[in-house]
Amino acid sequence: MIQIMVDDPSREDVQELLGEHLDDMYAASPAGSVHALDHVGLAGPGITFWTARRAGMLLGCGALKELTPAAAELKSMRTTASSRRQGVATRLLAVLIEEASQRGYRRLYLETGAQRFFAPARRLYSKYGFTPCGPFNGYRPDPHSVFMTLGLPAIPGSEHS
Repeated sequence: MIQIMVDDPSREDVQELLGEHLDDMYAASPAGSVHALDHVGLAGPGITFWTARRAGMLLGCGALKELTPAAAELKSMRTTASSRRQGVATRLLAVLIEEASQRGYRRLYLETGAQRFFAPARRLYSKYGFTPCGPFNGYRPDPHSVFMTLGLPAIPGSEHS
């Protein structure tokens, strides 16, 4: 059974996974086009970090960064190499979207790469209803980046509804 929970990005196994994530980002994109955060950045204010684990073993991670009281950004979605194509990213994304809705965010954003390497991620986001949009929250137009957004329904009783 996969357990998805708020976690500490400074845990050793998480730091390893985030290191692999950053290595891949720099291998696939020019340095100025890499917007992934390391474990220190993911522990910053306004960011909530989650992991997916099975029997304590790390399978993947993701985070929500509040942009405004009505909008958040999806950050650092990553699965371990051994857990890819097993539904981990799908489960994690569903939890993050649900949490964003429960918090009362009306819009969720993300930035991912435009290169072929990032095609599986773009397909997953599209499957969940994310659509292309322009740069947001200080990002600049970049041929190596794809910006996407998802409108979220208002949930009565949520923090920002």
